[in-house]
Amino acid sequence: MYRMFLSGKIRDIRLTKTNLEYAGSITLDEDYLDRAGIHPNEEVHVLNVDTGVRLITYAIKGERGSGAVELNGPAARCGMVGDRVMVLTYAMLSPEEIPGHQPKIISIYPET
Repeated sequence: MYRMFLSGKIRDIRLTKTNLEYAGSITLDEDYLDRAGIHPNEEVHVLNVDTGVRLITYAIKGERGSGAVELNGPAARCGMVGDRVMVLTYAMLSPEEIPGHQPKIISIYPET
């Protein structure tokens, strides 16, 4: 039996932009994606720490080094610029993979 486990997590980030007039998704700095092992177009769960809103969308690669954390399309209604969010991915693991599994969890401390 396969089970679902946390695969990657980006925490301690803040929304930098919302763009309602877009098809949907979350744009993330390519550095963040690489460090957390998240791929463009991969399903992600976005948790808004400030409002409690949770949503499922997909990741879009933003400009490397830009610090981009942008909710697009209908997801833009789920947060405001400055809100603290977390982005999570999950992976289905076989019983053999579970003991050695370690999720990639990164913290980004936004400049204040």
